[in-house]
Amino acid sequence: MQTIIFDVDDTLYDQLQPFRKAVVQQLDTSFSESEIVSLYKISRKYSDEVFEKYMSGEITALSLQTYRITKACEEFGIALSYDQAVHFQEVYLAELQKIQLFDPMRQLLEQLSGQGKQLAVLTNGELDHQMRKVKQLQLTNWIPADHIFVSGDVGHSKPSIQVFEHVERKLKLEKQETLYIGDSFENDIFGAKKAGWNAVWMNHRKRKTSQHTVKPDYTVESPEDILTIASKWRD
Repeated sequence: MQTIIFDVDDTLYDQLQPFRKAVVQQLDTSFSESEIVSLYKISRKYSDEVFEKYMSGEITALSLQTYRITKACEEFGIALSYDQAVHFQEVYLAELQKIQLFDPMRQLLEQLSGQGKQLAVLTNGELDHQMRKVKQLQLTNWIPADHIFVSGDVGHSKPSIQVFEHVERKLKLEKQETLYIGDSFENDIFGAKKAGWNAVWMNHRKRKTSQHTVKPDYTVESPEDILTIASKWRD
């Protein structure tokens, strides 16, 4: 593999950590860890449900953010007011300023950079919001700034083939020598495989998928596992 491209959220860092702190501070300190994980997964489902409406300008980023936590809480029998949903998002955003790379991902970035691989990021989201995460994670230590692609800037989002083709043109990459690493099967794996890339599913949340026609080239269930398979990408 000559080009390795990364998703950001819950792939390079633990997105559950800021979510967990927002839950404890704003919702209920009696939530068990398994309940927090379940609430997190449900909130991501609702986020994906309306993401294209956000991308098309039909709804604002705040509308998406308040919708996903409100709907997720409904499934737990919790009724959130709009103001409570806004406050939850404010705490969550504050905690995002403290995120750090998974240690194995930091090691992987060091290894791949040392091997002279072409590295890049492809992430869904609003440009400024995602770039704040890029800055906090110090990704430009390994990845050139012009190799960081955010759907809100590109104008297309994963799993749309257009966003993958945009990256192909910009990086002049070869499909068969390109590997994408992401945690969302529907957005990351389905999109990358549809584009003809190789793909690693970082399934550390143990998610199920209804997609049976598309299969990742590798599946890992913890960040540590990524280092085990990385030795296969040296050539």
